[in-house]
Amino acid sequence: MADRGTSLSGLTDQEAKEFHGIFMSSFILFTVVAIIAHFLVWQWRPWFPGPEGYGMTLDGVQGLMETVKNVFV
Repeated sequence: MADRGTSLSGLTDQEAKEFHGIFMSSFILFTVVAIIAHFLVWQWRPWFPGPEGYGMTLDGVQGLMETVKNVFV
């Protein structure tokens, strides 16, 4: 078996750099998607309720259901 160097992972320097590049690209993409998802959830329902709580009116839901019904019927 050929000696692959003194690295604990068993990767050569070139393989380690390639893995690091792929890992960092994937991590940055994951972080951006997570930030966007958190922002969208915050816009939908803030994590800290206002003085009136999380009250949601049903008018918006009923209007949405009418629209969906009209589209699919």
